[in-house]
Amino acid sequence: MSFTKTEKTDLITASHVHETDTGSPEVQVSLLTARIQYLTEHLNKHKKDYATRRGLIKMVGRRRKLLRYLANNSPERHIQLVDRLGLKK
Repeated sequence: MSFTKTEKTDLITASHVHETDTGSPEVQVSLLTARIQYLTEHLNKHKKDYATRRGLIKMVGRRRKLLRYLANNSPERHIQLVDRLGLKK
């Protein structure tokens, strides 16, 4: 799945730290969360799509690493992000 330009821009502006921010951990986690949600819905319909399942597992791992980095370096930003995205702690 690829986002349209406006969808991706909306996700970035919802979670950017400053005006020209496109690569902070918050933005990366937001984009990964949107893709993870989409792939989860896809896999509910297509249960035997193992290649997509592997990609989903890799994305979840990447998001977990980014969240761990954020929790270690800026706990208050981590808490705000987890609350905004509705993730488990």
